[in-house]
Amino acid sequence: MFEHYSLSLAALLLMLATMMVQTLVAMVAHRKQAHYVPGIVDDALSHDSFVFRSHRTYQNSLENVPMMALSLLAAMAAGLNPFILGVIAWIFALARIIHMALYYAIATERNPSPRSYFFLIGLLCNLVLLMLMAMTLLS
Repeated sequence: MFEHYSLSLAALLLMLATMMVQTLVAMVAHRKQAHYVPGIVDDALSHDSFVFRSHRTYQNSLENVPMMALSLLAAMAAGLNPFILGVIAWIFALARIIHMALYYAIATERNPSPRSYFFLIGLLCNLVLLMLMAMTLLS
């Protein structure tokens, strides 16, 4: 069933690898703090702290990547066009990487920040995918 979806599966692999990198970066940043408590990020931290930004980057991916991953798998099961699905998956995966890089690099409380645009691109990818699935299943 999945043999036609290698482009989408490669993007999914990139999404998961990106989350693994985010996990490792957040773990290392967290443990380098002077007052490290496992599993707790100080509420006083904000965007000027890399510990905060690395934690939020990972949390943001936890909020977005599973939804896209499940949507991708459902779209494959529904038989969506493999090329269109692959393009959507790659746009999402690349938007998440750029979002991550900007979150790591730019310490700003400004909203929208540059990373917000790449969050929005990922969100739109997921919305388009869900609409395509709905259209396919309803036709």
